Amino acid sequence: MDPSTEEQLISIKFETRDKLLDCVRAFYSKRGYILSILRSKAEKSVVLRCDRGGNYRNTHKISEEQRKKFTSSRLANCPFQLYGKKNEEGTWAIEIRNNEHNHGPSTDISAHASLRRLTPDQLESVEHMSNCGIRPKQILASLRHDDPDTRVIARTIYNAKKKIQKNNLQGKSAIQKLFEDLGDGRFKFNILRDEEDHITHLYVADPRSILLTRNFPNIFIMDCTYKTNRYKMPLLNIIGMTSFNTSFFSAFVFLKRERTEDYIWALRMFKETLGEVNQPLVVITDRELALINAIQDVFPSTTNILCIWHINKNILAKCKMYFQTKEDWETFSSDWQKVVYSSTEGEYIDNWREFETTYKEKNEALVYIKETWLPLKEKFVSAWTDGHLHLGNRASSRAEGAHSKLKKYLEVSTGNLQIVKKKICLAIDNEFNEITVQLAREKAQVPHACDIPYFKNLIYRISTFAFKELHEQYMMAKKGTMHPICTGKFTTTMGIPCAHKMENWRTGSLSLDQVHPHWRIDTRELNNPDSNLGADHDDQIENIIDNFRREYHKWPLDKKKRAEEIIQQITIQPDVLFEPTITSRENRFQVAKKRKAKNSTRRDPSQFEIVEARWQSNSSNGVTHARQMHQDTNIAAAEFEVPTTVSDGGVIDWIDLNM
Repeated sequence: MDPSTEEQLISIKFETRDKLLDCVRAFYSKRGYILSILRSKAEKSVVLRCDRGGNYRNTHKISEEQRKKFTSSRLANCPFQLYGKKNEEGTWAIEIRNNEHNHGPSTDISAHASLRRLTPDQLESVEHMSNCGIRPKQILASLRHDDPDTRVIARTIYNAKKKIQKNNLQGKSAIQKLFEDLGDGRFKFNILRDEEDHITHLYVADPRSILLTRNFPNIFIMDCTYKTNRYKMPLLNIIGMTSFNTSFFSAFVFLKRERTEDYIWALRMFKETLGEVNQPLVVITDRELALINAIQDVFPSTTNILCIWHINKNILAKCKMYFQTKEDWETFSSDWQKVVYSSTEGEYIDNWREFETTYKEKNEALVYIKETWLPLKEKFVSAWTDGHLHLGNRASSRAEGAHSKLKKYLEVSTGNLQIVKKKICLAIDNEFNEITVQLAREKAQVPHACDIPYFKNLIYRISTFAFKELHEQYMMAKKGTMHPICTGKFTTTMGIPCAHKMENWRTGSLSLDQVHPHWRIDTRELNNPDSNLGADHDDQIENIIDNFRREYHKWPLDKKKRAEEIIQQITIQPDVLFEPTITSRENRFQVAKKRKAKNSTRRDPSQFEIVEARWQSNSSNGVTHARQMHQDTNIAAAEFEVPTTVSDGGVIDWIDLNM
């Protein structure tokens, strides 16, 4: 039924309330007016009014001076009103109580929020796509593809996501929901709190990450990333390395500060995640002295290697100002690399002496390198690092890539811990699936070039990446193109035989024990991420409970009562926790002139980036004098808060680039 006049509309008897609402709304919508329900009594009556009826109510009592946003309201106190009532015979009829509008009709009804509401099916799609990590703009594109006539806009999607998040909390606070999810999901987690029960530290290891960590416990990269949460807490990202030379998220730690005691707490939690039988062979970090000290404390036998890329960028930031031309700087940088990649301690001494002599007039640059980096030479110069099984890792690029991947899932930097944890788990889920599939695939295939008698003992047992490295060495042995002297460094650092150890390539075969266990795939099982996780603690608590049951009946009443009170206090009384307080970051640049969006996850610029930008700007303007470059660098530093951290000894240290 499609009435053309209000008289016809009034005369209609509707079978149900819903049919009345549909007909009335459609009738006035065609005329540029949208109706909303003012009040209703189930199966009795309903009052409809223009959706521009009523006045704006300042429920929070915010004055115009205090209001942060320039806001507006569609409400115009429009008097139009209809009354729908159910008759004795069970039908519904309409009565017009006020037929006047105090405004003209809308020329485009998409201006009305009620017409931009999601249908139940659309809302379900939004929830599903949000849970899959799909961004709002892509969700909107999908809805428009399915329904070109939809009036949904981006704000509709954001509002729907917010409502979905609120519904998912089920009346709980975000912190309560967080720990409920962590407790139900076999996570390893721990917290620290302040005197007011605000969370200050949170350690989280997903069960799938734990399985990967215990399967691949040899190499880890540790690095903090920023702009991941509304509390501005640094997030320590611990990254592992698989047999396939790919990376995985091992653990996440939200920190209050970046001091030695904070890192020690985090690494002790990570040590429990690894299990008693595992300890990292190598950990790669930036020159973060607090983290370096913590690694020495918690993992004393682990080798700590410093990221050479960050070292070079720090030297650029501190030394480039002393060079007049690009060519002079590139020569200096090349000579420094010669020092870094010295193959023996004697060669290092000779190269450094030559470097000192060549650049004796650049005293400031030499002093910086000597005081800042040479005391740590064993952590980055090849003469020392090539004596350790680092599996080709001498930079923290894996961590930088992991930061970037994580932030694509986070989207914004304003999420609470519960939301951030949920998105981290989504990233881990996708990553774990990729690794599981790759393991299954590599167990069932062999690289064509390696399907030869010499590698017969390795087929289906080591990864394709390891086969690729072996094949390169094999071809050098076959062609006789390897270096005449074997230093043993390739085997030491990679855990793979070098060409010199393949002299019997014509008649012999390589044994499996010549390849480091890290590259093995036949010993890995990732099908059940929940299996045996937490079994160590489960066994402990089961033993305690069994002992308690045996001894309880032997105790006097007073002891039984005390035991019952303790158990009730632990198990029955809720553990009251509050969200972290917002932390001020101590060690990153704060852009002064051009601010990014407050919810951006994009990192702030590092000092070397500012120096390079100034250098390029001066070069394009014909300015090459070192003094002018030094002045411009000081200006650049003044425009930014210089990123520093204070070590336990009170020494200020430069912090490297972080995502």
